[in-house]
Amino acid sequence: MDQRRMCPNCRAFITTNDKVCPYCNERVGPRAVERRDPGAILGGFIPHARFVTMIILTINVGLYLATVVFSQRSGHGGLMSIDLETLYMFGGKYIGDAFHPGLRQGQLWRLVTAGFLHGGLMHIAMNSWVLFDLGAQVEDVYGASRLMVIYFLGTVSGFLVSTFWTPVLSVGASAGIMGLLGAMIALGVHNRHTAAGAALRGMYVRWAVYIFIFGLLPGFNVDNGAHLGGLAAGFGVAYLAGTPRIATARSERLWRGAAAACVAITASCFLMMYLWFSKSVQ
Repeated sequence: MDQRRMCPNCRAFITTNDKVCPYCNERVGPRAVERRDPGAILGGFIPHARFVTMIILTINVGLYLATVVFSQRSGHGGLMSIDLETLYMFGGKYIGDAFHPGLRQGQLWRLVTAGFLHGGLMHIAMNSWVLFDLGAQVEDVYGASRLMVIYFLGTVSGFLVSTFWTPVLSVGASAGIMGLLGAMIALGVHNRHTAAGAALRGMYVRWAVYIFIFGLLPGFNVDNGAHLGGLAAGFGVAYLAGTPRIATARSERLWRGAAAACVAITASCFLMMYLWFSKSVQ
């Protein structure tokens, strides 16, 4: 388990064993969110498990299975590939036309629901793999509240940029994941004068470059607009937010409130999707 964390006062890298920051001499409490030893979960099978990250993964997998069943019943797809009509019906990002209402017709909830859908088995497998590791790192450094805000705004901003980038239907968790990647780049920028900060910045910038290059390859249908919007939003939010302070600070209460608002908006978007879906399939 990684023993590093950041001092909530001076933001220097310290260890989880430090009770007093050796750089600013301020007392530091436990981590932003106390968690069980990850090694105790399933006998160590999930070494980097974090609560919010696992909840997002569970929602993604649940919705993927739902789209698989719906797609099979319609006779247009299956486990390996979900047909576009099914993805549209479950809330994929789509601008809208005369026969298929979308964002132009006021279905703004698609900017949220699209981030929890996937077009096939390889699509969800790759995104889940990255989210499992990257989400755990972001949640460990920034805390659960900031992760939820970063992921939500990364998803919405990503698909908003995608709307202007391409008119085609788009889905996937990669917009939110790019938001998390932007958050880790912001962490490196905040600590640019330290060797650890430079290493973080260099590693995650390379990740971003590789992802954008992959998105330019023919035949993969990658939405680089969603990636760009998610990355920019995640970086901006994390750079302004910084890492958690003491839990009783007013700023931390505001972040917890913002996270609750993001959860409420997400739930409302799925409710609107469900109500529209129910009317459409009748």
